[in-house]
Amino acid sequence: MRSRTPDRLCAEAVDLARAAAEEVATPGMVGEHIDAVAEADRVVTHLFDCREPGYRGWRWAVTVARASRGKIVTLDESVLLPGPEALLAPEWVPWSERLRPGDMGPGDLLPTEADDLRLEPGFSGEDTPPPNSPVAEGMAADVADTEEADVVPGSPAIQPAPARGSIGAVAEELGMARARVLSRYGLHAAADRWEEAFGPKTPMAQAAPATCVSCGFLTPMAGSLRGAFGVCANEFSPADGRVVSLSYGCGAHSEAAVMPKPPKPAEPVLDETVVEPVSIRPVADGGSVEDGGPAEELGHS
Repeated sequence: MRSRTPDRLCAEAVDLARAAAEEVATPGMVGEHIDAVAEADRVVTHLFDCREPGYRGWRWAVTVARASRGKIVTLDESVLLPGPEALLAPEWVPWSERLRPGDMGPGDLLPTEADDLRLEPGFSGEDTPPPNSPVAEGMAADVADTEEADVVPGSPAIQPAPARGSIGAVAEELGMARARVLSRYGLHAAADRWEEAFGPKTPMAQAAPATCVSCGFLTPMAGSLRGAFGVCANEFSPADGRVVSLSYGCGAHSEAAVMPKPPKPAEPVLDETVVEPVSIRPVADGGSVEDGGPAEELGHS
């Protein structure tokens, strides 16, 4: 238990503690003596300010001690410790939690945890039929017939043995023959993420003339999400190559209204009901037709 009052001899050994701190620190980086803290009976830690530019608020801590009924104070340890206002690095976070979408680069590997909630086991049923099942008996007969047949090289009778049960072949054809597939949680998480980026609530979709479900550039998806999402194949769309909600939309919709053409200016109108006098030569005295001077006029009937 820590004593309330520091031992007198240990508390007075400030010079010993400073010399020990200066021995491990860069020259001139040990500052003023801050405090003497009692760690236990006859054990005291002296704190000195650290002047290192990169260690603001840190303190050199030098612990000294003496034996019972002894008069000589000895050095215990010297360390650099953060103070109450020390500049500290942020708390360490595992790389798996620091990783964000878009951080992966060429050559990077991202192992998936065995208990990842986004995945669940794929087709794992044993595809060998029970020994007494009709399927097993039929397969055995097929194999026996193949072995007993007289065939020549290149004959169609030379066929590989039937696959053990057709369930595995069907599962592989349907894309289910994988160690793990998306779980229900993984499907919902992906759907929420895609809808947030290219969904009906985005500003682009709110201003679109129609939704993607009626757009000719929408490429359907396979799987259980095909009823809610597709892939945009319009190079002029902001979602080109992205998974979009069927309720999303943009101005590049295939059936968007054609932009109106600029209005064609009207043809000039020739008004023949008004007579306008036009002078063909200047008047000698500087007058004009309007002033009554002699001039030939055009346009008179």
